[in-house]
Amino acid sequence: MSDTRDLLVEIGTEELPPTALRGLMNAFHGNLVQGLEKAGLGFASHRAFASPRRLAVLVEGLQTRQADEAIERRGPALKSAYDADGKFTRAATGFAASCGVLPEALETMETDKGAWLVYRGTREGKPAEALLPELVDQALARLPIPKRMRWGDSEVAFVRPVHWLVMLLGDAVVPAEILGVTSGRETRGHRFHAPEPLPLHEPRTYAQILESQGYVVADFDQRRELVLEGARKAATELGGEAVIDEALLDEVTALVEWPVPVVGRFEERFLDVPPEALISSMQGHQKYFPVRDTKGRLMPRFITMANLESRDLKQVAHGNERVIRPRLADAAFFWDQDRKRPLADRIPELRDIVFQRKLGTLHDQALRVAALARHLAEPFGVDPSVAEQAAMLARCDLLTEMVGEFPELQGIMGRYYAKHDGLGDGIPEALDEIYQPRFAGDEVAGTSLGQVLAISARADTLLGIFAIGQAPSGDKDPFALRRAALGLMRTVVERERSISLRTVLELAADHQPDDVNALAQVDAVLDFCMERLRGYYQEQGYQPELFEAVRAVRVGSPGDDPQAIDDPVDFHRRLLACSSFLKLEEAASLAAANKRVKNILRKAGGSHGQPDPARFTCAEERSLYDTVQPLTADVEAYARRGEYERALRRLAGLRDTVDAFFEQVMVMADDPAVRENRLALLAQLAALFGSVADISQLPSGNT
Repeated sequence: MSDTRDLLVEIGTEELPPTALRGLMNAFHGNLVQGLEKAGLGFASHRAFASPRRLAVLVEGLQTRQADEAIERRGPALKSAYDADGKFTRAATGFAASCGVLPEALETMETDKGAWLVYRGTREGKPAEALLPELVDQALARLPIPKRMRWGDSEVAFVRPVHWLVMLLGDAVVPAEILGVTSGRETRGHRFHAPEPLPLHEPRTYAQILESQGYVVADFDQRRELVLEGARKAATELGGEAVIDEALLDEVTALVEWPVPVVGRFEERFLDVPPEALISSMQGHQKYFPVRDTKGRLMPRFITMANLESRDLKQVAHGNERVIRPRLADAAFFWDQDRKRPLADRIPELRDIVFQRKLGTLHDQALRVAALARHLAEPFGVDPSVAEQAAMLARCDLLTEMVGEFPELQGIMGRYYAKHDGLGDGIPEALDEIYQPRFAGDEVAGTSLGQVLAISARADTLLGIFAIGQAPSGDKDPFALRRAALGLMRTVVERERSISLRTVLELAADHQPDDVNALAQVDAVLDFCMERLRGYYQEQGYQPELFEAVRAVRVGSPGDDPQAIDDPVDFHRRLLACSSFLKLEEAASLAAANKRVKNILRKAGGSHGQPDPARFTCAEERSLYDTVQPLTADVEAYARRGEYERALRRLAGLRDTVDAFFEQVMVMADDPAVRENRLALLAQLAALFGSVADISQLPSGNT
């Protein structure tokens, strides 16, 4: 076993893109660790570092050389390795030469297929020092950098210009030239507080030296916690609470190496502007943390993070106040200007904005969504004329100055402007809720009108984009259709709005442009939405078999072709019932029995009619029949009322009778009439269970 040493690799750069820093850190760390593992270099632990001017990895207890590897190569068979005189043939001498030895050094290996010449040797492991430059180079080459840049007259390309490289193995520098820079042991501290090079004598002191001498907190998560606690403490001292956005917190962490909280203020008159607009301005433009009071109202204060310790923080605060003031003034101006015209006046202007070339303008889309919303309105308890009015207004705030400056406020500003226009009937709230859920974990629309708009808008977009051949492919989803489909399904399921999704999609297809064959895409969009529902359940911890069991169910009115369940709420109730059923002790044997029934019926083929009690030849047949008959009416009644859990619990009582049937009855009897009668009984049993879900798809074991 080789000895071990600590390894430090640090790439020093110009300021790295803040929104990408965490991803670059994780990728470099992961790539390097993976490279060490593939190279057979063991280690005790590893840790990543990143700040605006560096990416670094510390590996503790790294083996200083690869383990020696035993080699065994099989050569020619003995019968072809020697000639008639017992001398080595060209096959044997050539094999020996390829192994770097004389033929006499080869050994013999006996197998059940004969005897062979074999070379056995040892490949000496390479020292880590010789492997590390290439491993680091490969780790950097695989970083997720969309566009690499070059600097000076060099052909070297990276995300930002590279200024220094630290590669220490123990107390020794690993000789290397990477990204045009020669390795050494000198890191750099804070650009202003500690501009001189800082020598490193061993990897483990890296973070401590940077913090104590270089004014750099190199650990990203530690620095993030300092930013968070600094903002919270400063807000508490103001008598309020900092508004913390996780993405902004990461970005601020990536902008500073030595975070120092600074508190600023702005004029109270700006508080007349909707708080979301002020927050967007402070967060988006200036990377400030807004502050709310104990009642949740925005305070005329903000917190920023300076990247240095200033002798006069008041001057730093004043500088930031001067910068934010014109930003907030712009927001106030937009707010005043936009309110001079009602939203409805902007409806004709939607004709000037193309939604998609083949699908028309935003005005065309608004008409389609309005038509679909009218159809959905009454089942949701909404006035159809109100639904139509709201749908036509829903995109109008895109034409306002405020949303033009802050696109993330679409819908939110629509709500404010609709209230200012005096609109009622829940329209202001619905103009905001049409966009919900905006992101993973966001709430779905809460009002009935908002739900109508959210469903209608997503159905129209899904059908239209699928119809023009732009369905998502691989990682490409430019119209965010996966998010739209999941939002639609979540709205229906979480608000328990029982609808036929197929019918909604067919209605949406009817309103698409005449030259777009949207109706042909209904099945594809329906399947697409169901796949999003599958992922939704998996994220909540439901077993995949539950989804498959319900997806296999076919329903329909007598005389119609049965189809897969297209009511997401009905689907949800069945899935929950199956989840509860799995917890019963009877579930495992009944699932296994159903698998057996399905296999028997599949192999037998055909349809089997109704079982005839007169043809039963053993008690277990009659017992099963007599048990199934009264159950059928009860289970069908439960299923009609959507009481699927009660139905499955009732069916759980069949376990002993079903087990006894399979223990004593040979289904595939020699007598065709007896065999067919038993198959009919099993078909009746399968249909009874299938009224809720395909139980045969469930795990044959308790969970």
